[in-house]
Amino acid sequence: MLSDNGTPPYPVPINAMQARDHVRSLIEASGIVDDGGAAADTLTDALLVTSELVTNAIRHGGGIVDFHASVAPDGLRLAVTDANADHPVTLPRPAGSVGTGGFGWPLIRRLTRSVTIRPTPQGGKRIEVVMPLDAADLPADFPDLR
Repeated sequence: MLSDNGTPPYPVPINAMQARDHVRSLIEASGIVDDGGAAADTLTDALLVTSELVTNAIRHGGGIVDFHASVAPDGLRLAVTDANADHPVTLPRPAGSVGTGGFGWPLIRRLTRSVTIRPTPQGGKRIEVVMPLDAADLPADFPDLR
C-alpha cells in the first residue's frame, strides 16, 4: 500500500523520538526550514506537537496503532491512531496552581490550525491535526507562545 504522496507508508513509530525524526525529515525535505528565524520555530513547534500526540497515544491511548505525517499545501498533517476511544481532556486548574502533566493537549490545540478526532472501527480513535508550516500562515489573532 502507498501513502497519499505515492511513497511507501512510514512504519508505526514505537516512541516519540522515531516520530519526531520522521517529521523532521519531511519538513527539512520540503525546504521550509532554514538555519534560523521563524522557520526554526516552526520546526520546533511541529516536533513538539508530534511528541505530544505520540506520547499521549502511548501513555493514555493503549499504544500507537497507526501514524501518518505529510507536508501539504495547508501545512503539516499528522494523524495518530491509538487503541482507546476516550478523547483527550483538559483538566481544570485553579489559578496560580502548578501541577505535573496535563499540558500537552492544550499545547496541541493552540499550535495547530485544526484538530479532528474520529472513532476507529476497532474501538480506538484517530487524532488528525493540521499545523501551519509558515509563520505567515498563522491567523492574525494567534497568540505568540514563544
